[in-house]
Amino acid sequence: MKPLMAAAIMETAPNATATVWTYIAYLVISVALTVWVARTLHKNGRIFLVDSFLGNEALADSVNHLLVVGFYLINIGYVALAMKYGDKAVDARTALETLSTKVGLVLVVLGVMHFFNLFIFSKMRRRATLHRQPPPIQPQGYVKLT
Repeated sequence: MKPLMAAAIMETAPNATATVWTYIAYLVISVALTVWVARTLHKNGRIFLVDSFLGNEALADSVNHLLVVGFYLINIGYVALAMKYGDKAVDARTALETLSTKVGLVLVVLGVMHFFNLFIFSKMRRRATLHRQPPPIQPQGYVKLT
């Protein structure tokens, strides 16, 4: 019995080891990218938010912090859920392919979230700055259509 059990363990151990190391690398890379993007957006997005909120720095800082928390929750949640799906690594080649696919999807999700936030805050900023616009000017003349 022992030789059969040892043979079964030896057969599955390389596959399990490759899968576990792929998961570990995926988690480390994905979480590091999420933290880097969140910090960059937090730092550089403050000016944009202060302008969007008409100079109200306290409100802009509060919204900026809430955005970072939501960003972490959504992205790290996605990373955790996506770990289950996809091919399982059985050797170095499939481990790298699986890792690159999963990290690539995380990057796409980060990019989509970034552009979605920019879109929403651009609309907010445009609406907030409408009152700064000069009133429309009355036409000075008319073009006669023939």
